[in-house]
Amino acid sequence: MTWTPESWRQKPAAQQPSWPDTTELERVEKELASVPPLVFAGEARELQSYLGRVAEGKAFLLQAGDCAESFDGFNAVAIREKLRVILQMAVILTYSSGVPAIKVGRIAGQFAKPRSRPTETIDGTELPSFLGHMVNDMPFSETDRRPAPERLLRAYNQSASTLNLLRAFTKGGFADLHRVQAWNQEFVSSSNEGRRYMNLASEITRALQFMEAAGISSSHPEIHEAEFFTSHEALILQYEEALTRLDSLTGEFYDCSAHMLWIGERTRQLDGAHVEFLRGVKNPVGCKIGPTVEPGEILQLCELLNPERIPGRLTFITRMGAQTLGQNLPPLLEAVKDADHPVVWTCDPMHGNTFTSESGHKTRHFDDVMAEVKAFFSAHRQVGTWPGGIHIELTGEDVTECLGGGEEVQPKDLGRRYETMCDPRLNGRQSLDLAFQVAELMGG
Repeated sequence: MTWTPESWRQKPAAQQPSWPDTTELERVEKELASVPPLVFAGEARELQSYLGRVAEGKAFLLQAGDCAESFDGFNAVAIREKLRVILQMAVILTYSSGVPAIKVGRIAGQFAKPRSRPTETIDGTELPSFLGHMVNDMPFSETDRRPAPERLLRAYNQSASTLNLLRAFTKGGFADLHRVQAWNQEFVSSSNEGRRYMNLASEITRALQFMEAAGISSSHPEIHEAEFFTSHEALILQYEEALTRLDSLTGEFYDCSAHMLWIGERTRQLDGAHVEFLRGVKNPVGCKIGPTVEPGEILQLCELLNPERIPGRLTFITRMGAQTLGQNLPPLLEAVKDADHPVVWTCDPMHGNTFTSESGHKTRHFDDVMAEVKAFFSAHRQVGTWPGGIHIELTGEDVTECLGGGEEVQPKDLGRRYETMCDPRLNGRQSLDLAFQVAELMGG
């Protein structure tokens, strides 16, 4: 079928809201189609070239951020602290492994979440499930759970504000490697991971001083600025279509809501609307794959999403669980390798290791997260392929949502600062701990 930005409408579309006011939805779609793009086609091409290096085993992808962004928790401090943790992780990975870490945030658009059921029932009352702030609200009332198209406009506006801040932080001095020691938050600097980071930061500072003393200029842009890209799950297709633009330089369509978009595990149907939409835009795209995927399906996804076999165009994000990845992943790696598809392989060790604690909190244990990452690296060593990255849900706040870690969060601690809207996230200490352990795995 010939692709157009609206051709997805001819396919079955999973996980879409039941919009009660279609007239209002059409009005919002038209308004979104006329607003400036959030990102530019040239930036998406730049990210794809970096991801091409990952596909070749010459770089590592760090994709990290919130499980679901909130309209309520939007402020500059929260964005800065989230960016700070990602920059810290990237420095650890790059300095320890010797390959550049490509930084992609789950940010400036991650407002929608797929759900296992379209409705939720409490005390005999059935209402639509909470699908993220782009669609409806969390309180269990008919008004709050009613999908409201104007929320798409609010998501766009908040994404634009977030991108402005990210560009200011990454280009305006905050990301300067000369300030690497200043990136520690107070609650991290008092931890074992924080002290380990400060030792590494001191090494980097001495290296920069040596370069300057030896007459080697440290004024290169990579020293003073950071390349940072945005991504989110392309779930609500009316929003994604409305922000798709025809690039004047190449004559090709780009989804200008983010630099990179991904398809979720629940929406990767080969004949579905999400695969149809993302096969046509020229952004780098990702696809989550769980433990049930078969090698034949993986190869079909490769042909649909990257028929020209462009390095960096397609990323597979595995989310299989610590207990199953070691068995399920190697046949997929072998199939893609034998077919000579240049994909990026990354590991999402969060979603396959979620459980409910005795206190009723949805949580994950840090040991399970690391066990899946280790199994991911082991599978790639077994097959002879490159473990290209990690895909992590984290926050810069000192939350208590995931168990374990160096400064161990106990089950009794979960309720102390459990602030997520949806899935549990690693806090700053746990994120640094994970980065150091991943760097050790990369070193062999």
